[in-house]
Amino acid sequence: MKHQLKSIPLIIALGWGVFACGSSNTNTERIGGEVIAEPVTPSLTLLWETPAELITNESVHFEPSNGNIYVTNIEGGPAEKDGVGSISIISKDGQIVEREWVKGLHAPKGMTVLDGKLYVTDVDALVEIDLATGEILKKYEVENAQFLNDADTDGSRVYFTDMRANKILYLENGVIGTFAEDQPNINGLRIGPDKVLYGLDAEGFKKYDSDATFEVINDVVTGGDGLIILDGSTFLVSRWKGEIYLIQDGKETLLLDTSAAESNTADIGFIPGENIVLVPTFFKDKVAAYRLAY
Repeated sequence: MKHQLKSIPLIIALGWGVFACGSSNTNTERIGGEVIAEPVTPSLTLLWETPAELITNESVHFEPSNGNIYVTNIEGGPAEKDGVGSISIISKDGQIVEREWVKGLHAPKGMTVLDGKLYVTDVDALVEIDLATGEILKKYEVENAQFLNDADTDGSRVYFTDMRANKILYLENGVIGTFAEDQPNINGLRIGPDKVLYGLDAEGFKKYDSDATFEVINDVVTGGDGLIILDGSTFLVSRWKGEIYLIQDGKETLLLDTSAAESNTADIGFIPGENIVLVPTFFKDKVAAYRLAY
């Protein structure tokens, strides 16, 4: 069922975002000259964890252009403008390469890269950082912002969410605009291979049209945080309390639940080609990496 939003429809052309190709969902074995296909049980297997030095890490972004993994560290209050937040660089085997690659932020969260610039949400501003040097180039203040969260790009615009204002916003040619309103607690978002926007909010997992109407793909996994697109019908969704789900053709499968250990699963990242899921654990102060099979 599609819903018309109250915001003014905007005609947009969403381009290619970060797209990870999934693995096969079967194992093959040759028995007596005959190839037998066996279904793969979806799973996550722990590979490594960083040292517990990434204070209140909220988001992880793998950048294919340079092979770095970037981690946002809130360090202070999640909505406080206290200047103690930072961004770290870690390696693909879990070593902390540079603990304070960028410092002096407030409560940095979601990240995306466009034209050699890293964009990160920071309470009430979208911060532009030179990817080569770590220099803060510009801060785009967002009028009446309450709690900026996730970010992604379609190759021309940077889309980002204001969770407490229930909005999806965008930056284009230096100007902030509104794509959608009345999206309750909108958090994670990604641009898909089908060139449209996907988002996570209190109503579930949504797919948006270019005029900001949407359909709910899954209404069980509500309040999602991180979102990874594996293919046009297969997704990974994290919920902050410690859960990661595989959603295939609208049906959810719980892959990980670390809530009993009080290890959160915030805005997850992904290394395509290696099927490695990168999990910021928030209060555990480390990033954990898991091998995905599905």
